[in-house]
Amino acid sequence: MKVDRTSVFQEARLFNSSPISPRRCRILLTKIALLLFTGEKFPTNEATSLFFGISKLFQNKDPSLRQMVYLIIKELASSAEDVIMVTSSIMKDTAVGSDVLYRANAIRSLCRIIDATTVQAIERLIKTAIVDKTPSVSSAALVSSYHLLPIARDVVRRWQSETQEAASSGKPSGGFSLGFSGGHNGLTSPSTNYITQYHAIGLLYQMRFHDRMALVKMVQQYSTPGAVKSPAATVLLVRLAAKLAEEDQGLRKPMMKLLDGWLRHKSEMVNFEAAKAICDVRDVSEAEVVQAVHVLQLFLTSPRAVTRFAAIRILHNFASFRPQAVHSCNLDIETLITSNNRSIATFAITTLLKTGNESSVDRLMKQISGFMADITDEFKITIVEAIRTLCLKFPNKQASMLAFLSGVLRDEGGYDFKKAVVESMFDLIKYVPDSKEDGMYSPLSLTSASSSKTVNLQSWRFAFCIF
Repeated sequence: MKVDRTSVFQEARLFNSSPISPRRCRILLTKIALLLFTGEKFPTNEATSLFFGISKLFQNKDPSLRQMVYLIIKELASSAEDVIMVTSSIMKDTAVGSDVLYRANAIRSLCRIIDATTVQAIERLIKTAIVDKTPSVSSAALVSSYHLLPIARDVVRRWQSETQEAASSGKPSGGFSLGFSGGHNGLTSPSTNYITQYHAIGLLYQMRFHDRMALVKMVQQYSTPGAVKSPAATVLLVRLAAKLAEEDQGLRKPMMKLLDGWLRHKSEMVNFEAAKAICDVRDVSEAEVVQAVHVLQLFLTSPRAVTRFAAIRILHNFASFRPQAVHSCNLDIETLITSNNRSIATFAITTLLKTGNESSVDRLMKQISGFMADITDEFKITIVEAIRTLCLKFPNKQASMLAFLSGVLRDEGGYDFKKAVVESMFDLIKYVPDSKEDGMYSPLSLTSASSSKTVNLQSWRFAFCIF
């Protein structure tokens, strides 16, 4: 649907009509939303006119219309002038006794239109909303507090006790909520995700960012079994524990112990985050990483492709600097080479190139050649980088590797891919003296074939650079 900003602005006269037509107004608000969400900018005068025209729709009690009103007001608040004047209309919907359908959206919009000088005026309202029993209202207040931190950090930091209460309460929320999913009676879906805990722990981290001891206490408090029911919130704790272990050697042992415990969490996303965090720790020892590698090895046999992909990607990155630690997974990784998912197969082969021995190189190179044309440049670069490392590891295999690199240089591909191939050939010529003659011959043969339709101009230019 093509929507023109000028025509939409002219249609905005509809907001001044009486009686208000909720259906027609919703359609017009949808057009405005389409413009805003596709990057269209309204000039300040037009944005202000639209803002106050839309504010007149507060007179109508239609629930669907009210939701759209809050959505657009929130987006226009940054470009319109004198937006503070609609505070009283929004405040009516933020009261405790008002319909839960409106409260979350009203809180979000209110925090977009106030400035640093008026934050204290709504402090009591936000603190009450943070500990509200309705998850959508509590989450809206927590996220709004997060956005208020840059302009009123001292005020927001006074809300730590309420935020901590929200983090500890573990109120279940039914799926993704925009503030009106609970319905008029505030009921939630049987499928719960405790997203309020995620928002609360994220806000607590921002409040205590500069106090390391407070962060340590927070991690220890919420890492106890059953304290946090949200996997997303636990992932935040995993990242914080890894950060503390990296920054302070005195905290490394207790934080690594926590990370090791999260490897046995019932949520896969927590397992992966903990394993990744352990593998990324600087100077991680064999004893510290062995359990993480074992967990990832188990995930390699999962029936779910996304699980196998996540596991092999972490192992692939870890094998770049600790190949011996991943060697125990080689048998399971071998089974992924024939995967129908080319992304998984690519990571499997490049991981084996890093962890395998010299006798397996030719076989792996042959398998790589079979599907190079079916993968994106991003994965082609991953393969080339692995071969670049392999060239230096097994110099006796320089002939087959050089033949492979020369072949892919002739193939279609983008600038970054061709650059990676050329740099790999440069390294091979530089660090493996026996490959110098063949390495110089490869670009010569490519330039001599430059008239062929199969060799593009970009490949010819790269070959000429080597020559």
